[in-house]
Amino acid sequence: MNVAFLPDAAEDPFAPEHSHAYLRWRERKLARYPRRAEDLIVEVRDPRKLSDSEAEELRRVCGMANMAVYACPLAGVADKNIAGCLGLQLGLGRLHANPLADEDGVSSLEVTPGKSGLGYIPYSNQRLRWHTDGYYNAPQQRIGAFILHCVRPAATGGANRLLDHEIAYLLLRDADPEYVKALSAPDAMTIPANTEQGTVIRPAQSGPVFSTDAGTLHMRYTARTRSVEWQSGETTRAAVAFLNGILDADSPAGSRYVFSLRLAGGQGLVCNNVLHDRTAFSDYRASGPGRLVYRARYSGRINGARPE
Repeated sequence: MNVAFLPDAAEDPFAPEHSHAYLRWRERKLARYPRRAEDLIVEVRDPRKLSDSEAEELRRVCGMANMAVYACPLAGVADKNIAGCLGLQLGLGRLHANPLADEDGVSSLEVTPGKSGLGYIPYSNQRLRWHTDGYYNAPQQRIGAFILHCVRPAATGGANRLLDHEIAYLLLRDADPEYVKALSAPDAMTIPANTEQGTVIRPAQSGPVFSTDAGTLHMRYTARTRSVEWQSGETTRAAVAFLNGILDADSPAGSRYVFSLRLAGGQGLVCNNVLHDRTAFSDYRASGPGRLVYRARYSGRINGARPE
């Protein structure tokens, strides 16, 4: 029997004082964590109309790694309903739109000079550094989950690396519990205000890197250096340096827990806002349009089914 896993609040494994609950959670987490990116892939016939078994399998894989990758025979099909319908079937509910999203709340991520020229990297072919979505949002607007659906991959490049934020927390806590305490401080990370021609588009936003809600862990993080201000304490600086080391492609932890993949047409990522990046890409082809990925963001989470 599969059930949604939500730890009891009194046994919150992410509470610093609950060391025994943490160790039990850690043992389960590592025992079930996928070994390869291929272990994340779930074959589905049509993500707009999942079968019960397909939906259950996506939740099961998400329950292990906070992410799953689906593959379907819809390569090249530019249907905005794919991401939205899939989210509803996974219990994600209402889309969390941002100002640059399309009218239906789903973002069409493709090279768009009008947006990339203003510094919005997802709409360019430049690399995206490690981050979680919505790291610049206020706490009440945080992103709990998102879906990426690839309509067309780039001619070259555009690959992602992915790391479960719970694994990042685990590695930091194992290294030094003071690291996660420092990164849970309410002023651990500040994103400066976004201004255009003297107008404040978004005010400065301070908040923790790690926070919890009903026994679930949320992370806000960006590896960018010019758009982030870290709390000045020595422990915070050491924690950020350790986290950056985990995300380094050559680190032992990175080689063990970081998944690398390049979404093909008809493939998509469903996740509870895990850490991710994207390599630069080229759309140069003899003919045909360039890379197109739909992104749907949600406030809620995918409740992954885990074995009893």
